[in-house]
Amino acid sequence: MTDYTADVKIYDANASDEAIGKIVRHLGIALRSRDASMVSCSDPTELARVAEKWCGKKLGVTGDAADAAVAKVCETMKADRSKARVTFYYLVAKELGKLDAL
Repeated sequence: MTDYTADVKIYDANASDEAIGKIVRHLGIALRSRDASMVSCSDPTELARVAEKWCGKKLGVTGDAADAAVAKVCETMKADRSKARVTFYYLVAKELGKLDAL
């Protein structure tokens, strides 16, 4: 958990440990696989899945707002070749103002 927290805090120094923990629990077993624990911003299918499943189903935000939040986080994390899914999801939730909804 501390690895996830440290990574999120690179982008948000005041990140909520509680919110990070909820994302880790939500992702569960997916975090065991290195490939599944990362997000590829160069894969449009994966970004659409994040917008549909994370933004739509979990956070209740769909359409252009979801797509814009995902694109903004890709831009924010562009220097990071290994975009951790926990960090990515946290930043998307923050961008959408949905950290309290986790």
